[in-house]
Amino acid sequence: MAKCNVCYRKCEIEENGRGFCGVRTNRGGRIEPVSYGRITSIALDPIEKKPLSKFMPGSKVISVGSYGCNLRCPFCQNYQISWSELAYRFENEAEYLSPEELSDLALEYKDKGNVGLAFTYNEPLIGYEYVRDCARLVHEKGMVNVLVSNGMASLEVLNEIIPYIDAMNIDLKGFTDRYYADFLKGNRQMVMDFITEAVKHCHVELTTLIVPGENDSEDEMRELSKWVSLLKGADGRCIGSDIPLHISRFFPRFKTMDKEATDVELIYRLADVARERLNYVYTGNC
Repeated sequence: MAKCNVCYRKCEIEENGRGFCGVRTNRGGRIEPVSYGRITSIALDPIEKKPLSKFMPGSKVISVGSYGCNLRCPFCQNYQISWSELAYRFENEAEYLSPEELSDLALEYKDKGNVGLAFTYNEPLIGYEYVRDCARLVHEKGMVNVLVSNGMASLEVLNEIIPYIDAMNIDLKGFTDRYYADFLKGNRQMVMDFITEAVKHCHVELTTLIVPGENDSEDEMRELSKWVSLLKGADGRCIGSDIPLHISRFFPRFKTMDKEATDVELIYRLADVARERLNYVYTGNC
């Protein structure tokens, strides 16, 4: 058995077994991702689609994803590649791109407006080794790296990638332990710790998807935005009020077809609540 270091679960994985995420395995006592270099999705996107509103606006970025995730959000729009139970087939089906090939591709599209790579679609940090290796090469080519993550990763993992990451959008999916533990099968404190450290090193924007009956109260948004507003930069100065927050509308999908789409007026109202503390609040899917 060997212990994984990525998230709070600290999965004990037997030889050739799999952790909760479905991609981290034990090979000779060493934990590594079987998904390394296996690409399920790739596209040239506007950077605002990540979403990033205050980082290189108007530019484009090659978005790339693999498979597997360490959360179980029942509303996941990419569940075919994220939920481990459905994603195993990609071990054989997904195309392999080496870090050298992917970084070369990023450079090839520079004349089409591409500024670098965005690691997204599934949870990139369950395969952080690939993110690290690709991002290092992208930096060597003078381009940037973006990470779109649920933030449920250890500071040890963050330290591995942060020298090469220029911007992040991190999901702060709600602000109660109940929501994280019961609805998402995650750990809110780990996400908060990840965000607290990440903002000291690179540009960070946050996203909260509002799910009716789960994380949609004004009180919860007030607590969430208050916490964000108090975040500090590397120099100890409070920078939280300038961290962009994207508040997004939920639509029924996957295992949440019994819920209605979030009321648009509620999204606008929660955005106004967040603006009591934050300077840059955006609404999405409205």
